Amino acid sequence: MGVLTNKIEREDLKPGDHIYSYRRAYTYSHHGIYVDAGNVIHFTRKEGQETGAGTVLDRFIEVSLPPQRPLDLDNPCPICGDESKRDGVISSCLDCFLSGGDLYLYEYGVTLTFFLAKARGGTCTLASSESPGQVIHRAFYFLRKGFDVYDAIKNNCEDFALCCKTGLRVNSTVGQSGQASFIQAAASAGGILSATVSMARSSILGVAGLAASCGTYCVQRYINDIGVRGDVMNVVLEEET
Repeated sequence: MGVLTNKIEREDLKPGDHIYSYRRAYTYSHHGIYVDAGNVIHFTRKEGQETGAGTVLDRFIEVSLPPQRPLDLDNPCPICGDESKRDGVISSCLDCFLSGGDLYLYEYGVTLTFFLAKARGGTCTLASSESPGQVIHRAFYFLRKGFDVYDAIKNNCEDFALCCKTGLRVNSTVGQSGQASFIQAAASAGGILSATVSMARSSILGVAGLAASCGTYCVQRYINDIGVRGDVMNVVLEEET
């Protein structure tokens, strides 16, 4: 664990951990809550559905899919069954969740320096996690009740895991997902850098453009983190009788 990687071994997992695994050559990551005994609760959707976001982010943030390996309908997973055909909040074994990828641990309560040093979003947050018992309780609640409609920008698997861990949700055009804010920040910074480079005629202007783009990227990531945003609300779970 550290700035360079959040990779973790299976034997180090603890109930209530927010875990993730990269898909499709690291283009995006799929997130979930580790419960216990090799079980993971996560938010997903069926392959082939449209995100419906209608923004440039759709091209960058792939939708979290169930296991990518070909389905064997005659021989479903002996541990969790044929969860791959379902969408919404599901419970599956760790192997099906990882789908052949490596295991990573999402970090909470990191310092601002550490947060900004992590070049890629969707790996850590300034926000603090609540107790493992509260996290697991929310995960099972959403497993029964659902987590609204999946949206790659406003309501994705990372949003689900963040809500389970912190009890907070964002009601905005962009959710609390670090992946979404990362792409948004990169797009804003890239636009400034491209414009500056096209006009630059000296190394000084080039350096200034680079500094401006890096600053924009850091600021955008920071203000979109759930740990500092002002447009968050506490989730109140309905009492069940």
